[in-house]
Amino acid sequence: MSMPEVAEKTASLEEVMAQIGQDARAAAKVLAQAPTAQKNDALKAMAADIRAHVPEIMGANASDLTRARASGVAAAFIDRLTLTPERIEAIAKGLDDIAALPDPVGEAMANWQRPNGLDITRVRTPIGVIGIIYESRPNVTADAGALSMKSGNAAILRGGSDSIASSLAITECLARGLEKAGLPAASIQLVPVTDRAAVGMMLAGLGGTIDLIIPRGGKSLVSRVQNEARVPVFSHLEGINHVYVDKAARPDMAVDLVVNAKMRRTGICGAAETILIDRAGADAHLRPIIAALAERGCEIRGDAEVMAADARVKAASEEDWSTEYLDAIVSMKLVDGVDEAIRHIARYGSQHTESIVTEDAAAAERFLQEVDSAIVLHNASTQFADGGEFGMGAEIGIATGKLHARGPVGLEQLTTFKYVVRGSGQTRP
Repeated sequence: MSMPEVAEKTASLEEVMAQIGQDARAAAKVLAQAPTAQKNDALKAMAADIRAHVPEIMGANASDLTRARASGVAAAFIDRLTLTPERIEAIAKGLDDIAALPDPVGEAMANWQRPNGLDITRVRTPIGVIGIIYESRPNVTADAGALSMKSGNAAILRGGSDSIASSLAITECLARGLEKAGLPAASIQLVPVTDRAAVGMMLAGLGGTIDLIIPRGGKSLVSRVQNEARVPVFSHLEGINHVYVDKAARPDMAVDLVVNAKMRRTGICGAAETILIDRAGADAHLRPIIAALAERGCEIRGDAEVMAADARVKAASEEDWSTEYLDAIVSMKLVDGVDEAIRHIARYGSQHTESIVTEDAAAAERFLQEVDSAIVLHNASTQFADGGEFGMGAEIGIATGKLHARGPVGLEQLTTFKYVVRGSGQTRP
């Protein structure tokens, strides 16, 4: 579908969105009863169709990139938007990986018998229709749609206007894969217009057809969703992630982990944004870490002690401690041990992902137990904050709330449950 076709309105936006909701609800009923083999066939067919249409997807992405560059967006944004043959293959592989995962639908989570003979089972069931609102990353189109479908849910996707052509090209592949497996193409739908009013309609629930909203994007998007949604929300807030380098950290490991956590991919939500270094270990750790980051082109903004260690360090402002850069920029501060590190994270963090580097088992356990974030790591990079790296297949995002889902949102997190009670004529006295 070309951009003029996307922009053309043959019906009112209200009519378009209402039809999307109704089609999704009908598809969800089919998906809830679809056997695992049929869903897996659809995923494999989707992956094959994406591999067969790499030139078309690349062409659509090129038009998105042309518009993005013309608008003067940051390099980190361009990186998130860019598709390469390798990244498209990763999208296809992600679909194959989801097909290989166990199907959570129908799983018996618990079973017990009552003294009166009632047999009670808690069983996983789909949520229904999930609305996913996201920005710039075209791969989310496939990840979110596939995870929703495998878990028995229909998906209504509203991607960023910057990636509309790429997302449409990918969605067409998904639709063909669904139809090849005998499932409704409406199981995964992309809102085909860039009008922001469509987001408001989704947040209002599309006439009761949407059961859950998942936002994946910047702070302004998530704030809007939280403020306006009339249906439940899985929040995916900023990744203001920290690496704390303890005095008992191995210097070589500390450098490797900090550099990887910050610089492997700066534009993902698992990238480290603040480095905290134990003042008692600064002589061993501070300068090597600064040097390693600076040599890789990272701008460092530090407190007075960090600035004194290297002339390349710029002064950090109060705002830096609560900024998600998504770029080759990091804030750095010396702290008095694990206690101050935990306090700093509690004050400035977003409850996403934090890591401690140390050989002190007691310090590590304190950090892991007391830091209240969705993901906490010991001697590992924050860039492992990813459902695929957790063995969950692709993910829709990292939920930073505390209800129902927290951390990577994969197949299990996209299900709810019901109680199935089997009796033999029991009546309640």
